[in-house]
Amino acid sequence: MTLDVVILAAGKGTRMRSALPKVLHPLAGKPMVRHLLDTAAGLDAERTHVVVGHGADTLREALADYEVNFALQAEQKGTGHAVAQSLDQLGDGKVLVLYGDVPLIRRDTLRALLAPVDEDHMALLTVTLEDPSGYGRILRNEAGEAVAIVEQKDASEAQRAVRECNTGIMAMTAAQLRRWLPRLSAENAQGEYYLTDVIAMAAADGIGVATAQPSRPVEVEGVNDRRQMARLERTLQADIADDLMAQGVALRDPARLDVRGQLECGHDVEIDVGCIFEGHVELGEGVKVGPHCVIRDSHIGAETVIEAHSVIEGAVVAGHNQLGPFARLRPGTRLAVGARVGNFVETKNVEVGEGSKINHLSYIGDARLGQGVNVGAGTITCNYDGANKHRTDIGDGAFIGSNTALVAPVSIGKGATVGAGSTINRDVAENTLAVERSRMTTKDDWQRPIKRG
Repeated sequence: MTLDVVILAAGKGTRMRSALPKVLHPLAGKPMVRHLLDTAAGLDAERTHVVVGHGADTLREALADYEVNFALQAEQKGTGHAVAQSLDQLGDGKVLVLYGDVPLIRRDTLRALLAPVDEDHMALLTVTLEDPSGYGRILRNEAGEAVAIVEQKDASEAQRAVRECNTGIMAMTAAQLRRWLPRLSAENAQGEYYLTDVIAMAAADGIGVATAQPSRPVEVEGVNDRRQMARLERTLQADIADDLMAQGVALRDPARLDVRGQLECGHDVEIDVGCIFEGHVELGEGVKVGPHCVIRDSHIGAETVIEAHSVIEGAVVAGHNQLGPFARLRPGTRLAVGARVGNFVETKNVEVGEGSKINHLSYIGDARLGQGVNVGAGTITCNYDGANKHRTDIGDGAFIGSNTALVAPVSIGKGATVGAGSTINRDVAENTLAVERSRMTTKDDWQRPIKRG
């Protein structure tokens, strides 16, 4: 049978207290609904449908890179009503219903749920909880078959004692869904059309209700407020940390790591506390990352040491490099093997050659440094004239003295030396010394002014 996946994402999420639609709030750096879409992508669905309502245009824009059909639920009248909005777009095979605010469901759990679905069976994912408060309860007959779900607000005292709960995640055939949805009623405490009512309809029609459970309850935990969001964030980060350690990564404290994207690590990588990895980050063999670093969309080559509090974004670091502490590598930074960028140094759109050093308190932007260049403390490239950016080119083996301003466009030749405190606005030839500074004046017997009154 073919498969349609329907993701319900129309709710406002009032308790989030946010203008952003609830399902777009990020979990590990990715909106919750995108977690669902990525999970569903591995199920080989024929079609994927997202039911939108609150913030519909924002959701459409945020998911524009996915091949999905959007169905509009203009009024939120319950889960059954939401699924009905996608009914005309469904095929004739299986239908899996997911929720955009339940982001941690695993693909293996969904495969197990889908397996028994056919013309004579539907499937329901349930979970057994120590505290079932707030959840719909699973009602079974004497044979142990699931025959109905009762919402807590509609449940009797005896029914509320049941600990097996409804997750809302279910699968059935499109034909079954088309038969049952028109029969839903809003005569309940909420005045809504509950999708859960199809369980009783299935039992009445002689359709078996197969049940499955997730490997752990957190898979089906939904998000309604910031506290629940934070709990799921820490759960997901703990899972990521476990996976990294299983691969051989040394984490100084797994509880103090945040991966908001994809982190790939070679052998013998060490990561200290408080580090954040965003986007796609690659750490080569033997890389050591000091505490409280932020690395985003970058490749860090083997045996590189990144000292504390460094921020690296959009950089390519070849390997055997020394970075930081307090270094900032901005997009377009490319370091060759053995290059060093030290404390309180900022680079942007720069190529730094093999063995070159920018060790202290400098800004180097829109530049190319050859091999073996030494840049003194306090050096800056003046790359912006107020309208356009200009390049600085520094040849192999050049030495740039401390507190130098290189006014681009400018070229420093191979082996050239620039004296400390110079402002260089013309090209410097190879193997020459360039010094530009005011003559020092001294006055003997100088009397410092005295404060009056």
